[in-house]
Amino acid sequence: VPIGAFGALMVNAGVGGARAAPGCCGMIGDMLRNLLVLLPVCAFWLAAQPAEHRLTSTAETVVIGYYDAAAKPVLRIRSGERVEITTAMVAGPEMLEEAGLPSEQIKPSLRAIHRQITDRGPGPHVLTGPVYVEGAEPGDVLQVDIESIRLALPYALNIFLPGLGVLPNDYPYKKLKIIPLDEDRMVGEFAEGVEIPLRPFFGSMGVAPPKELGRISSAPPWVHAGNMDNKDLVAGTTLFIPVHEPGALFFVGDAHAAQGAGEVDVTALETALTGVFRFTVRKDMRLGWTRAETP
Repeated sequence: VPIGAFGALMVNAGVGGARAAPGCCGMIGDMLRNLLVLLPVCAFWLAAQPAEHRLTSTAETVVIGYYDAAAKPVLRIRSGERVEITTAMVAGPEMLEEAGLPSEQIKPSLRAIHRQITDRGPGPHVLTGPVYVEGAEPGDVLQVDIESIRLALPYALNIFLPGLGVLPNDYPYKKLKIIPLDEDRMVGEFAEGVEIPLRPFFGSMGVAPPKELGRISSAPPWVHAGNMDNKDLVAGTTLFIPVHEPGALFFVGDAHAAQGAGEVDVTALETALTGVFRFTVRKDMRLGWTRAETP
């Protein structure tokens, strides 16, 4: 129903003290019922539309190991726009080959990232971004709607290292394992007869920290959100992240095909994912810490 026509109908129906015209109530009821039917259809149509922007992970569009307000934006968007982002695997080519992955299955872009980027932070994560959202200012909240997530690789990697994880004394050695991913069945083939249900999510999503903090490690989450590693932040989730710097400067990475309630051996099913994100600047909200609404 056109907004003008709907407003006129509401006035005719008696809103604001006006009286309904004879025979109008039935027509209004029909139109309202039609509107309620159309709303889910419109929502589905909007979700099915392609994103306004697409961002892939290359040596020019990622950082390694840090969040930093000084990072140069790789994409500028308006509030309300959607971006399709494909992240990169956290592990480098040498580690993947050590785990037994055939070299031809390693993307050239991943090789370029690890060959060309020498300015790195203290953390291990490859983060795509930052995305500059126009209109975002310190004190605002960046609403991030994760509309969809799909696999970007047919495999994942799990690692444990000596001295790390919750059972360091029981497993005082290094182990790497490639897990093939079946996207049709959405399972990881861990071993013969052992399958892991896939529930993909991005382990690290955040904005630039306050510039006074400088470059901070990608490993711990903090006021900027960051490496939350929360398995419930799947497609359909909405994040609300406090903005500390102009443009917010959103980064994303550390893609997981599946994870338990935490990373017991310090890794999950590490992979690459493609997600569609809608970014909205919320000037009507004030938050000290990140919040999320999960499906």
